[in-house]
Amino acid sequence: MAESLKLETVVELQNATKSFGGIAAFRDMDFTLRKGEVHALLGENGAGKSTLTKVIAGVYRLSQGRMLLDGREVSFASPAEALKNGVVMVFQETNLVPAMTVAQNIYLGDEKMFNRLRGLYIEARQFLVGMGFQVDPTAQVSTLGAAQKQMVEIARAVHHNARVIIFDEPTATLTPEEKRHFFMLIERLKAKGVAIVFITHALEEALEVSDRITILRDGQLAATGAASDFTRESIVQAMVGRTLSESLHGSVKRKPRPYGEKVLSVENLSCGAMVRNSSFSVFGGQVTGIFGLVGAGRSEMAKVVAGVLKRDFMHGGEVRLNGKPVRYRVPRPAMRDGIVYVTEDRKHDGFFETMTAGQNLLLGELSKQSNPLSVVSPRRALELAREWGERLRLKQISDRARMIELSGGNQQKVVIAKSLIQEPKLIIFDEPTRGVDVGAIVEIHQLIHDLADQGLAVVVISSYLPEIMAVSDRILVAKRGKIVEEMMALDADEEKIMFAAVH
Repeated sequence: MAESLKLETVVELQNATKSFGGIAAFRDMDFTLRKGEVHALLGENGAGKSTLTKVIAGVYRLSQGRMLLDGREVSFASPAEALKNGVVMVFQETNLVPAMTVAQNIYLGDEKMFNRLRGLYIEARQFLVGMGFQVDPTAQVSTLGAAQKQMVEIARAVHHNARVIIFDEPTATLTPEEKRHFFMLIERLKAKGVAIVFITHALEEALEVSDRITILRDGQLAATGAASDFTRESIVQAMVGRTLSESLHGSVKRKPRPYGEKVLSVENLSCGAMVRNSSFSVFGGQVTGIFGLVGAGRSEMAKVVAGVLKRDFMHGGEVRLNGKPVRYRVPRPAMRDGIVYVTEDRKHDGFFETMTAGQNLLLGELSKQSNPLSVVSPRRALELAREWGERLRLKQISDRARMIELSGGNQQKVVIAKSLIQEPKLIIFDEPTRGVDVGAIVEIHQLIHDLADQGLAVVVISSYLPEIMAVSDRILVAKRGKIVEEMMALDADEEKIMFAAVH
């Protein structure tokens, strides 16, 4: 029975091509998705993974070729039409209604005429607990962090009882425990015969949970087959056409950089319930890694330092920049003093999605100038896009492509470039490689190393331990709103760091 389930094709793409302005995002693509299987879709940013799945989910229509659902040809005009046919997509950048509660978002579109909120909240609480997600159903979505938003998005997709669910980077923001619950959920969906497309950059996850793997490179099919036929090395080779060093996974121990001048000193920092009497220092010419589980207060500490959040007025502690006490209430004076924070939630805080990459970079350049009447030059925007595009190997369909049309990794590169234009002395990266492919991860890690070698003070906040090991000279561990442990990267291993984070 199980075997016949596996062989039943639900979705099929034949000789499929999708072009934007004459440039193909993917071309001549053959793809099949079977009932009750997890099909991992891998590739570098810009390889065409998200575009391919958006065609299946009704966001785009094919330029050439055919799409079949249960053997009949279809072409969805919208995601709503795809949903009626049992196809739903959980996007990498969440698409929730910020002004509504968690429960209202989960049941959006299924409202009854007399929909009492109390009953809705009880139902949603039971539903979320059953999935293993710790999210308050009465909380407004705008107050949630990136990880919790992702959980709500997943819960919403499962609630719709879809036959085909496409997950775009679903685990990027989840803790190890939440991931475990998510993978158990996938097993339950498989048992029900749901077909799952799983886009991820975590190769170990793809090998562990998927039945089949398809790899795209430059908009074409590079390899496809049973997951058991692949290894991490063979996947990377197929994705990028080259082998990447082991530095990606932090397995190579580097000699740590020496302590430079103390750039930042934080003492007894407090901010609401998230940061409590936290103290730490950051030095120039070094990468300081901050690790902690979701909810440990890492991002909040960084946001207070950068002026994104205001610390407690009374007994909020002290922040010193180059020995001088500072207190920022907004980011602009912090940027003027050379502190830049690269946000983890790029969609909401990192860029203007209807502008081009060049226009976003131009705004970054204008923001460091004191003159509010600075001239906005389209020519300068193009120059910046080309200059930084070469430096960070930015891939975009054209110079006029809007940010929303770029892949997650290329969006991230623009956000980083926008921050580097400020010429910072202290740069804080919050989850710099979330939703980014292996090739771009190596490039971003190399950039972080280059910045530290140039004498900048660099802070990297990450939930991914191999990343912390790969880039850091010094590692700080956060737990319950304070820094509880400090160690040199040379003396640290994953067990030590995780032990400090949970005990």
